[in-house]
Amino acid sequence: MGERSIKVVIAGRTYPIKVSEKEESFVAEAVSRINEKVKALEAAYSVKDKQDLLAMAALQFATQYLETRTKVVEGHEDLEEELAGIDQLLSGKLA
Repeated sequence: MGERSIKVVIAGRTYPIKVSEKEESFVAEAVSRINEKVKALEAAYSVKDKQDLLAMAALQFATQYLETRTKVVEGHEDLEEELAGIDQLLSGKLA
């Protein structure tokens, strides 16, 4: 899988980057979400400095990521407990 050079526009600035074919759609979606978040923050607050808006967007994305990761980890722990219970039940029935 080869890399290709693309240009992305984030908060009005253009950045040339290299991405694999696999990454390209994810990068496009990420750029779209970042720009949407920046526009929403700009509309909601009196902040006009793009650097401040990008910092606030980064904080929100990082917070969402950490919350999601915590839920996934907790979900895996719950699943492991359920599987252990099923394993014990099956072991008891087969013994």
